Amino acid sequence: MTTLTRRADRARGFTLVELLVAISILAIVAVLGWRGLDSIVRARVALTQQMETTRGMQLAFAQMQSDCEHIAQRDVVDQRPYLLIGADRFTLVREVFTENQPSRLQVVAYRIVNGTLIRRESQPTRDLIQLDALWQAVTSDTDSNAAVALQTGVTGMQVATWLNNSWRQGGVDPGANAAGTVQAPAAPAPLQQPDQVAPQQANNEPTGMQVALLAQGLQAPLVKSFLLGEP
Repeated sequence: MTTLTRRADRARGFTLVELLVAISILAIVAVLGWRGLDSIVRARVALTQQMETTRGMQLAFAQMQSDCEHIAQRDVVDQRPYLLIGADRFTLVREVFTENQPSRLQVVAYRIVNGTLIRRESQPTRDLIQLDALWQAVTSDTDSNAAVALQTGVTGMQVATWLNNSWRQGGVDPGANAAGTVQAPAAPAPLQQPDQVAPQQANNEPTGMQVALLAQGLQAPLVKSFLLGEP
């Protein structure tokens, strides 16, 4: 009887304390594993969002580059403005080329509205008087043409122009030229001796533009530079 009793005691299994210790260990391991998995999932979601934002920004930059490459030249628009830069916006006049048709002019505007970068374009025209009306409508935000949303989550846009071998922040003031870039007041020309050559005058037409887009989830803005007109 004594031997059978000892065998029965041995077959009873784990004690309550041992089960509690085992369950506690399993719970701790499960919590640590869940935290690690949760951090991996969060990091993956954040990385995916950043990649989608970057991809959308690159597509927006590609559209901007196309518009800048086909920007209207001074001899086409005469003394009319063809580039205007403001806070979180810029407007330009571009040439539109359609097969078997003469080139036409179109006003294109980029804006940030409620955190969304949008692009709006006017109807193309060959009439400069109509172009003036289209420019006025777009720059005053009264244009009725539908806008295309390029990227959401955009918090800001900074635009600079390449003028006289330096980047200049965009803006318009009473001293701005017809292109919409700041023009410094001209200094009086000094008297020249007959054997002196007149210095070359500074060019008031910008040849490049730089756009910096700030977006949610990105630690630094994405910056892209474009040539104004075909190289």
